[in-house]
Amino acid sequence: MSLGPYAYFIVTSYLAAAVVVALMVAWIVVDHRNQKRRLRELEDSGVVRRSGRSATEP
Repeated sequence: MSLGPYAYFIVTSYLAAAVVVALMVAWIVVDHRNQKRRLRELEDSGVVRRSGRSATEP
């Protein structure tokens, strides 16, 4: 497969896109862990989720 005279540009673009996607996935994983840890801290401190309440509670 020959990419022609623009091979450097094409390969660089794909690599840049791959790096950006990998960084976004890593950021999402780290943020997810932080959010879960924060929710666990809130639940341990006594805060209850609205979805966890019964329908009769205000």
